[in-house]
Amino acid sequence: ELTFLTKQEILLAHKRFTELLSKEERELPNTRLIEAVLTVTSNPFRKRICHVFSTSEENDGSLTFEDFLDLLSAFSDSATLEIKSHYAFRIFDFDDDGTLDCGDLEKLVNCLTGETDETRLTEAEMGQLINNVSSLCILEESDIDKDGTVNLSEFQHVISRSPDFVSSFKIVL
Repeated sequence: ELTFLTKQEILLAHKRFTELLSKEERELPNTRLIEAVLTVTSNPFRKRICHVFSTSEENDGSLTFEDFLDLLSAFSDSATLEIKSHYAFRIFDFDDDGTLDCGDLEKLVNCLTGETDETRLTEAEMGQLINNVSSLCILEESDIDKDGTVNLSEFQHVISRSPDFVSSFKIVL
């Protein structure tokens, strides 16, 4: 697969990946990092990021070193707008149905506010937020074909008008 990483960045990634493994795991071939111990980032979308980049047949969000490199490559400064927006779309598409809708928006907000009762929005607050987003036409304006959802090309069109997206969509080791 195409990588946007330099040799030095790949070596640093390998060092970081192996540091996250136990001594026993380092001895095993094709060891996978389980998302729960992935401490590369404090990103609130950590679980979704691992899910999107994982090639695990168990669908457990675990990452091989190659998966880890793909992740770092997509989040690197050298990755293109097309690559970054493709992966951002997949990360935000929580139900993996190829579209973004109000259900995905609700899960996105829950990631940002946290999963605890103290931080999570109440049903009423979430309903108000979703209504405000809809009334502000954020989803509606992005929905070019007016089917009630935002697909990848519509998402990429909106992202292309956001100059800060490429520089802000990154993970630093």
